[in-house]
Amino acid sequence: MTSPLVRVRLDVAYDGAPFSGWAVQPGRRTAQGALEDALELIIRRPVRVVVAGRTDAGVHARGQVVHLDLTQREWEGLARRSSDEPQDVLVRRLHGALSRVLGEETGALVVRGAVVPPVGFDARFSALWRRYSYRIADRPENWDPVLRGITLWHRASVDVDRMNAAGDQLLGLQDFLAFCKPREGSTTVRTLQEFGFERAHDGVVVARVRADAFCHNMVRALVGSALRVGEGLESVEWLHERMLARVRDAKTRLAPPHPLVLEEVGYPESAAEMAERAELTRALREPLAGR
Repeated sequence: MTSPLVRVRLDVAYDGAPFSGWAVQPGRRTAQGALEDALELIIRRPVRVVVAGRTDAGVHARGQVVHLDLTQREWEGLARRSSDEPQDVLVRRLHGALSRVLGEETGALVVRGAVVPPVGFDARFSALWRRYSYRIADRPENWDPVLRGITLWHRASVDVDRMNAAGDQLLGLQDFLAFCKPREGSTTVRTLQEFGFERAHDGVVVARVRADAFCHNMVRALVGSALRVGEGLESVEWLHERMLARVRDAKTRLAPPHPLVLEEVGYPESAAEMAERAELTRALREPLAGR
């Protein structure tokens, strides 16, 4: 009889600059590839991880979440020679294994914690929402070389109130085809829960974008389009009009990836809600693959 697997949640942060995105790609360094290579060094077999949200090349993460499955023997074996809990040993050993995998890029990816989550947890399908931030310096006096790796140096001033008025019109359950790069078999319908801009105390404009999930390039397309409204190049109603028309043309410009950060992924609190959410989301997403 096969023993049940132990599902492990990892909380991960990474600098996106050295990686060609999250997902494994032959011949390219990716965040997923680095993490799975490190896990293989520890577990002594290939270990596949499932991520809450795949990020593009150059995009960073402070609050990425993944899960992996280990056998009971593998899990208990982590702490065989230690008085620490298996999750603490795994985090510690991953630190060393990632250093070996990343070499001179050591520190570009960090595992902040590991836990055995409630039964039914799925890093991707149990998630209620993902939240991103995006920094925009639209005044030369705010072009800080120290932070240029995570900030857009925008050459035109923007009106935050206009951008917020435009963003408010996109909230709710909508078809975001105009702001996505469609993938075959995938839906472009999402629930946008928050899309706002605030000028911080240092003068930098920070966007907050939160949704139940995002389709490919969605956040960068939303921010890039909002910047056109903020500059006065388009009307406040323009984003909403494009969404309704499901238009993708030369004006659909992606904001650069380097200021984009996956900040946080939200999950239900109880095990019952966790499993229910996973089942519901899987039902909404997976049947599309057969169409």
